[in-house]
Amino acid sequence: MSLLTLGINHTTAPVQVRELVAISEQNLRAALRKLIEVPQVSEALIVSTCNRTELHCEVTQMQEGKKGIMNWLNTFHNLRSEHTAPYLYDYQDRSMVHHIFRVACGLDSMVLGEPQILGQLKTAYQDASQAGTVGRNLNQLFQHAFSVAKEVRTSTEIGANPVSVASAAVSLSKKIFGELQHHSALLIGAGETIELAADHLKAAGIRKIVVANRSIERAENIAGRVGGQGVGLSLVNDVLPASEIVITATASTLPILGKGLVERALKRRRHKPIFMVDLAVPRDIEPEVAGLPDIYLYTVDDLQDVIQHNLQSRQKAAEAAEEIIAREVEKFFLRQRGQGVVDTVRAFREKTESQRDDVLEKARKMLEQGKSVEETLDYLAYALSNKFMHDPSEALNQAAKEGKNELIDAARILLNLPPEGPNEY
Repeated sequence: MSLLTLGINHTTAPVQVRELVAISEQNLRAALRKLIEVPQVSEALIVSTCNRTELHCEVTQMQEGKKGIMNWLNTFHNLRSEHTAPYLYDYQDRSMVHHIFRVACGLDSMVLGEPQILGQLKTAYQDASQAGTVGRNLNQLFQHAFSVAKEVRTSTEIGANPVSVASAAVSLSKKIFGELQHHSALLIGAGETIELAADHLKAAGIRKIVVANRSIERAENIAGRVGGQGVGLSLVNDVLPASEIVITATASTLPILGKGLVERALKRRRHKPIFMVDLAVPRDIEPEVAGLPDIYLYTVDDLQDVIQHNLQSRQKAAEAAEEIIAREVEKFFLRQRGQGVVDTVRAFREKTESQRDDVLEKARKMLEQGKSVEETLDYLAYALSNKFMHDPSEALNQAAKEGKNELIDAARILLNLPPEGPNEY
């Protein structure tokens, strides 16, 4: 078994290069079918996200397999090797297993310990399984990787503390309000940060999410993903009084929420508190809003201290995770070696049983032809011992000719023979 990963990710290539080799969900099945047709590739799985495209394969010959896969990648995307070669990395056998385990645990991600990659790996595994390009070895590898990721998640704090501004904002809101099932949130903007905030709020079980943006269509698209409501910016005056949590992240050069607008909302709320997080630069919320009673206003700079502290906590957890991964890599290869013994024993048994059946069939025919039982038994014993000894004897004679004494010594152990004594002359 030879395992090979060929890939490109956020640490080796800028986004404009990663885009060139990305494989869309619509093209994934076709890509898998083409990749498995590379002569040296016997199993294949493709992971393609915004941060990485990786081809995980079992190959029959490492160097030729690597060359074949690189050629396939360039051909599939109509690229020349100079477009991709400077950015590609590869992992082989043990280093490939170690890499897969680290990826599954979020240790190779742009955000240390992020859990999304594990779901993406599972989806990639399911797609390859359905396409029929995953065999026993990749199946065992990825099942083991999923198990390692679960152990790391449960036995370390790798994912316990938020390390993005969106997740930190939601985490702070939970500290202020406790559980969010009875609360409403207003998200202003429609970029990636607002999308992440919506996802985190949804996961926290919030009762209602309203997304406001200049483009109502964009607001409705984000809100639709989390079962919320999308509105235009002109309706912020109407929805703000019903919101306990406000998160803003727009590209506006002027504040979206002024002091007067927030004061009017507080009056309509009868001064029930509002938690506000301004993640925009320049700011979306006038700084004077922070001085209003019943307003808890945080900026992106306020959250950086939280994120830095949490990153340090995750780094300590990552060190513990690395120890788990190192142990599990050893366990994986021990299991693979054990499986190799099982396969060898099974193949040996099948071969000897086939030889036995051939001899037994001839012995039956001898009896049918009137041969005596004694003659038949003599034939049976002689033929069986001859067949069972033939291949090992040939191999040992060849080993002696080639001076492979270690093979001869191993044969004495396998055949349970006494150690060979010194030659006597």
